[in-house]
Order: sequence, then structure tokens, then C-alpha cells
Amino acid sequence: MWFEYDFMDQYLNWHATQIASAGANDDKVLRTHFLTAGAQYMLNRSWGVAVEVPYWFRYFRGTDEDTGNIEGFNHSNFGDVRIAAMYTGLSEDMSTGLLLGLKLPSGDWTYPNFDRDTEIGTGSTDLDLGAYHQGTLPWSLGEHQFKWFVQGYYDLPMFTQDHYKPGREFDGALGAYYNVGAVSFFKEIAPMLTLIGTDRVRDSMSAADPTNTGYDRLFIAPGAEIKVGILRLYSDIEVPIFQNMNGDQVTAPFQLKTILSYDF
Repeated sequence: MWFEYDFMDQYLNWHATQIASAGANDDKVLRTHFLTAGAQYMLNRSWGVAVEVPYWFRYFRGTDEDTGNIEGFNHSNFGDVRIAAMYTGLSEDMSTGLLLGLKLPSGDWTYPNFDRDTEIGTGSTDLDLGAYHQGTLPWSLGEHQFKWFVQGYYDLPMFTQDHYKPGREFDGALGAYYNVGAVSFFKEIAPMLTLIGTDRVRDSMSAADPTNTGYDRLFIAPGAEIKVGILRLYSDIEVPIFQNMNGDQVTAPFQLKTILSYDF
């Protein structure tokens, strides 16, 4: 089981590959605290199931289309639940796995003061496809070797509501880490460095804003994981090193992530 907290404060207007004038974008600030509770259960050595339940606290400030005034709104609610089946039996050491799941339209997508692309929920039912692999690098430090991992995740909207279809999205990560091992009362300490890439196409249908949605971006994320007893704590800071935004979109100078997990 795990609990995740993410924070993102989007206030920099970005056009194509550079910062642009804030006056070119009606959206001024999109600040979100993401809370997610998740659980994973292995039915046997090869098959498992997982579920994620998010809850968001979101603040949006933008220009009112009717009055031209800048207004701000706070809203919090449950997001879109994800359920998935996992297969880890492709290799004897379980280093390679596949994922097949659904994102359900459980999140709130009808709050009147948000646009469809800033709502907490998308209103869509999506197919989720994923894969991962982890291995050992030919370098060592002391008694331990460096490890590496790669993973990919594809989100494909299939069924939509109220004339809005979010863009399909592919997320990939490539990273390396070094497990120092036991230090004092820590069972494990593992510094980590990850590159995270996202390709998202424009939203579509009449309630969408295809001109100002969709992007390509690349983050570098230094972080670390520690283990104490049955508890694991992971934290990183994700900093953009490349962004290419369609139209004008507010972006964040960094994102924070913390995950606390434990085994039953």
C-alpha cells in the first residue's frame, strides 16, 4: 500500500519552447496538491492487481471571458480512479512486467469555474498500457552495483462525455540508482536520477481548446529512496529541461513528489 503527495505550481506562461508574455494567456495560475492512495496485491508470483484513488486540491486563477476580470477559484474533489492488472512473469527474476488497466470517469469534471482541461476529472474512460524493465549496470561502488530501469505508460481515451476528449498521452522514464545498503537504522538508502519524458497530443471535440493543449516535455528528477522496517519513503524534485507547448500554457518551474509505502 502507498500514499503519494505531489505539488505543482503552474504560473509561467510557455509558448513553444520558451517563456512568453503572461498577457498572451487568459490562464494565470494553476496550483495543485495531489494526494493519491494506492494498493497492490499479488495473486501469485506472476499476476497482480492495483488500484489508485486520487484526491486533488486545486486553485485556478484566470481571466473571465465575460467581464475581462481576473478571478480565482479553489476546488477540491476526488480524481479519476485507476485500476490495473499486472503481469511480472516474463522473466524468472520478475525484472520485466506488463500492465493493462482502465482510468475511470470518477473525478469531478463539472465544476463551473474551471475549463474542461483544468477540471479535476476528464470525464473519459481511458485504456492504460504499461511496461517496465530493470537491470544491473556494469559498474559498482564498494559491495554494490549500480542498477537501471526503464518504463513506459500509454493513456488512450476511449469513451468521452459532453463533447470533450483529452489528448492521448505517453509517459516514459529512464533512470539509474545505487543502493548503499544498511546505514544506521536505515535498511536501505538509494539515491536515484531519472529522466522523465511526456508526449501528449491536443485535446479534441467542441468543448476542448486544441490550440492551447498538447505538449512534449522532458524532466530531470534527482531523488532518493530510504527504507526503515516495512516502510519505504521516496522523494524527488522534477525539473523541466525541455518543453514544447502548443499555443500558450502555464507551466511550473519544478514539481515535487513524495511516496510513502509499506508492505503488509
